[in-house]
Amino acid sequence: MTPTYDLNKIKFATDEATYQRGVGLYESGKVTEVEILGSDYTAVVLGTKPYRVSVSGRRYQDADCTCYLGEKGTLCKHVVALALHAVMDGKPLKEEDKQQASEVQCSDKRVALTKEELAVVKKTITEAMRYIKPYSGPSKTWFANQDSLCEGCNRLSAIVSDLPVNRQAADVLVKLLLRLDKKLTSGGVDDSNGTVGGFMSEVVQLLIEYTKIDSDCIDSFEALVGIGITCFGWEEPLVRILDESDG
Repeated sequence: MTPTYDLNKIKFATDEATYQRGVGLYESGKVTEVEILGSDYTAVVLGTKPYRVSVSGRRYQDADCTCYLGEKGTLCKHVVALALHAVMDGKPLKEEDKQQASEVQCSDKRVALTKEELAVVKKTITEAMRYIKPYSGPSKTWFANQDSLCEGCNRLSAIVSDLPVNRQAADVLVKLLLRLDKKLTSGGVDDSNGTVGGFMSEVVQLLIEYTKIDSDCIDSFEALVGIGITCFGWEEPLVRILDESDG
């Protein structure tokens, strides 16, 4: 059976340290004796000692491992390594597949996106935004909801970090901030852990960096004038830059 999840699901839904350790195990051939039993994958993953690991083909977090973390129900590197084997079928990972974008970074690109490329960016942003879900329900679902917020922000970080630095991208980022703000202020998103707010702060800092490279980006901030009360006043430094440029 082919897993219903893909490499991006594993990469963006796993914390960076665990993902990198899982990549290390997978690349060094530590995933052995792989078998497919119905919709599940089983293997012996070689760590400090051989560990018995099983992973669902429907949801990779539904897994078991005989290591001390696995016995506590915590996602471990052995599970990630087997999940990688399931989606990659033993094939090597590309360099970009190994890297996570858990933090927003400024790219070295300057060329404007084509109409088609811009459409793809907007589509992937919308897809990533689906993970920024409202929370309602019993307390036992809260952690799963917070994991979804982390995955959504990780996906958005990868998209944002690949954008060229120009007015076109600045417009995209401002609209993204406004969409996220709406989710926090009236969309029912519980950001108690500050995951979404932290990501938004990183995007604001990225926009400030944009203005130092291309002053035309400042004009994008006009969309923030008079927007009313935001979730934590994230727009204030951007509006201040706009005001100072007018002065």
